[in-house]
Amino acid sequence: MIQSSDILHGKILIVDDQKPNILLLERMLKGAGYDCLSSTLDPTEVCALHARESFDLILLDLQMPRMSGFEVMEELKGSAPGGYLPVLVITAQPDHKLRAFQAGARDFVSKPFELPEVLARVHNFLELRLLHKALGRQNEILEQRVQERTQDLQQSYLETIFSMTRAAEHKDEDTGAHVQRISYYSREFAEVLGQDAIFVDLIFFASPMHDIGKIGIPDHVLLKQGSLTADEWDIMKQHPKMGSIILGNSDSPYLKMGAEIALNHHERWDGGGYPSGKKAGAIPLAARIMNLCDVYDALRSKRPYKPALDHGTAMGIITQGDGRTQPEHFDPALLDTFQSHHELFGGIFSAHGG
Repeated sequence: MIQSSDILHGKILIVDDQKPNILLLERMLKGAGYDCLSSTLDPTEVCALHARESFDLILLDLQMPRMSGFEVMEELKGSAPGGYLPVLVITAQPDHKLRAFQAGARDFVSKPFELPEVLARVHNFLELRLLHKALGRQNEILEQRVQERTQDLQQSYLETIFSMTRAAEHKDEDTGAHVQRISYYSREFAEVLGQDAIFVDLIFFASPMHDIGKIGIPDHVLLKQGSLTADEWDIMKQHPKMGSIILGNSDSPYLKMGAEIALNHHERWDGGGYPSGKKAGAIPLAARIMNLCDVYDALRSKRPYKPALDHGTAMGIITQGDGRTQPEHFDPALLDTFQSHHELFGGIFSAHGG
């Protein structure tokens, strides 16, 4: 609630090229208790004065020789937050009132000055102005609280992600460096593909969860040193669905994308992947990105059943094929981007190869 003392402390600037008018208005306002008064005879100074002092009210004469009040208002608009002009115009011309309102003025004071009108209009103007400012401050406080709450929720989501990723790492000692690299591959790849900042942020944190479903795979299958039997391979191919179930039904955008990636990152562009045989655009973009990143990192990494390959060999297999991995497995647009930005992948592996 605005107190009378707040109104009397409102900052007022009087702009008039006639000194007697300024003196008269100052005497009226001081007599009523207003104690933050400033004035100028030069309308060209108004914008600079307002920028420095941020007046609550500018009493502005319209007819001045060097610069009219209308011109002053136009100049003020360029720096006024939200286009708000704290201007109460001074005029003796009835036809100027409508034009002044159209220019952005909030009210007017007629010449010759009458004390009751001047005090009533100044009081009402300042009361509304101070209420407007108080509302703005309250909105800022609410916005800050919303941002803080959003940050708290985001941090909670990320802690959940890190906890689940650590659980997956515990099952497979080779997973730690792999999931870290996957985050960087996915983020850099999404950026060069022109995805927006939200998508880039989401895929950076969601992509490490792609194999979270392996938590549900028995150790004798997941950690087997040799080749898997047909039955064991059928068990292994259940991990995308398990991951989707683990991450599903969450309000977190990170977990939603994580579930989407987990379910679809072994699907292939030509329809030859699993678990559902999706093809082309039916596979979500995040999963298509993740699929290419995952294949590259798998080729570069040492496994019980294969040696680590160098960057050039891995790139050649992805772009030309080797029988097991073929170019048609990947989104052609992503494959083109991979070829033109393959150095990003090699750099990330070198930096995070441990």
